[in-house]
Amino acid sequence: MNTKKFVPCIYLKNGHAVKSLKDTTIVETDAVKLARFYNENNADELIIFDMSEDDAAHEEALDIIKEICELSEVDVIGAGNVKRMEDIKKLIYAGCKRAALNFDIKSNVDITKEVSDKFGKEKILACASEISVLDENSDLIKEYISGLILMNPHFIRETMEILDTPFYVQINDIALNKLLEIFEHENVCGVTGNAINNSTAEIPALKDLCVANNMSIERLESKYKWSDFKTNSEGLVPVVVQDYRNLEVLMVAYMDEEAFNSTLRTGKMTYYSRSRREKWVKGETSGHYQYVKELRLDCDNDTILALVSQVGAACHTGKRSCFFNEIAKKDYENADNPLLVFEEVLDIIKDRKVNPKEGSYTNYLFDKGIDKILKKLGEEATEIVIAAKNPNANEVKYEISDFLYHMMVLMVEKDVSWEDITKELANR
Repeated sequence: MNTKKFVPCIYLKNGHAVKSLKDTTIVETDAVKLARFYNENNADELIIFDMSEDDAAHEEALDIIKEICELSEVDVIGAGNVKRMEDIKKLIYAGCKRAALNFDIKSNVDITKEVSDKFGKEKILACASEISVLDENSDLIKEYISGLILMNPHFIRETMEILDTPFYVQINDIALNKLLEIFEHENVCGVTGNAINNSTAEIPALKDLCVANNMSIERLESKYKWSDFKTNSEGLVPVVVQDYRNLEVLMVAYMDEEAFNSTLRTGKMTYYSRSRREKWVKGETSGHYQYVKELRLDCDNDTILALVSQVGAACHTGKRSCFFNEIAKKDYENADNPLLVFEEVLDIIKDRKVNPKEGSYTNYLFDKGIDKILKKLGEEATEIVIAAKNPNANEVKYEISDFLYHMMVLMVEKDVSWEDITKELANR
């Protein structure tokens, strides 16, 4: 059975979120703010329909979509305003996990094979509002499309008779208890549209209903019961919290059984405050939520390690981590952690640009400008090719190091971070 997903959508026009594809009444002037709201309220995915009408507006919409993808803790699906393969590429490069072709438009149908071959079938969805469109293109969909967005909920049964492809259903108005009836259809993998947009606060309760009806949903499933944990004298378990990207230790807190179950249910770190003697959701006041990526248990079953995506600062002081008071330190290198080395070198290069140092080669490059940086980068790339033809592997190592340094100078010049690069690679 398909996992059932609750998927809000944003109808994006002129930078604003509007009511629907046919009703351009503004419901939220800041589309990024609305996306953040959906993330904070248990959405499983997010669909963005770009309703821009010209190339300039389309580029502005792509910038907004990129910003939403960067902040989103859930996968984003990009749809709307696709005229050629380049538009699918831009959606995926903006950070969308998948992009949708509008099969109601013949030119979108015509590029299906091209975009599927280029980016992979798993990256491509199709939107359709007419059952005849699905019927006419069923063979194309089966071969090149991984899923559908059915824009007309009246054709659920007919769609399943034609295709066994999983699909989302756009529904704008329905009683919440009727959603379960929609989910009972095997191929329906999610519901989107204003039926979800207007009921975001009800998603946890709706998920509980799905579980009660033996439906598979997007939710953390624990391999351990609370009774498996060794609690302290107060019935609590300490939790060490790390950033899932760089493994920086952010904070230590405590959970009771209620906080543990709430964490699993919502996907946001929830703790028990020993001083206030109450449950608290990290970020509920500050907006600095911690989204769970992974929970681990130590060998004694008495400490939880949480890998999280941290929004903003973990510490109440405003610091990223609570562990900022240095007690003692030896000089050492982070040579065994590539990401830390890259970040450290990049930070030094950034500092050189802001605080020039006399005689610095890095400042020489910045002073000469982009053309000089690019010339050096090209030269170093050629040096790698030459070194690779020689038997001594050390030469390749040296030349790659030179290339990476010059590449990082370019990154600073163009304001690109390692996080930008790693996110882009992860999306490929």
